[in-house]
Amino acid sequence: MTVSSGETVALLGPSGSGKTTLLLLMAALLRPEAGAVRYGERDLASLSEREVSGYLMNEVGFIFQRSHLWPRSSAIRNASEKLIATGVGVLDARERVIPWLERVGLDDRLEHPAGQLSGGERQRVSIARVLACEPRLILADEPTGSLDSARSREVVQLLRSISHDRGAMVVLVTHDKDVAALADRCYTLRDGKFISGESASEPGVSAMRE
Repeated sequence: MTVSSGETVALLGPSGSGKTTLLLLMAALLRPEAGAVRYGERDLASLSEREVSGYLMNEVGFIFQRSHLWPRSSAIRNASEKLIATGVGVLDARERVIPWLERVGLDDRLEHPAGQLSGGERQRVSIARVLACEPRLILADEPTGSLDSARSREVVQLLRSISHDRGAMVVLVTHDKDVAALADRCYTLRDGKFISGESASEPGVSAMRE
């Protein structure tokens, strides 16, 4: 499996099929028992702990299934968290995250504590937090799991537009065929193996390589 700059790839399959494991391998949070996972020319298994931290901080944006927000902090503050961790000032981080919060439909919830937001709103805060950092690789584990169908489509289309416009790579895990159909390509997994790799918009076009 290869993901190119400017491309959105979906990983489709039932629970337990290996989708999240593959995502964690791409994030260098797991090491492969065999084979290799490469980012550019780098073999991720060869990175030191410090290099993994730098890779996650500077190259990767990970949208987890759960939002992992501070319940008493505002949506803005939560979305600013990673930018501040990279050394961006609090006020500058605030200015950078507000447009992203607005793009995911939270313009009227900016100052609300995360504990007062719905599950779908919290997930959108976590998406804005990642997008504000402009990572080159976006890994999304069921990013639409707590969203309704209309909002799910908006979020995936936003991820895809960012991928195309900025040359980012997006890999999203889903069990929803409608979400997967919005990606440029879709790989289907079952029991830890690829059973197909096709263009989501042109079924039957092989995306697998020997």
